[in-house]
Amino acid sequence: MTRLLHTILERVRLGAESGMTTAEYAVGTLAACAFAAVLLAVVKSPAVRDALARAIVSAIGG
Repeated sequence: MTRLLHTILERVRLGAESGMTTAEYAVGTLAACAFAAVLLAVVKSPAVRDALARAIVSAIGG
């Protein structure tokens, strides 16, 4: 009886943890999308755009 209970509990534990990988990927994907949105907003701001343009022109030698 103890062996059967152990086997059942082991299967339940493995089944419960199998969904964690999917949840972790979902949270990671959501975080990456949020970071990309913030980065895009920062890069599109006029101050950053002007600074990037000046850096590019300076690097080209203009």
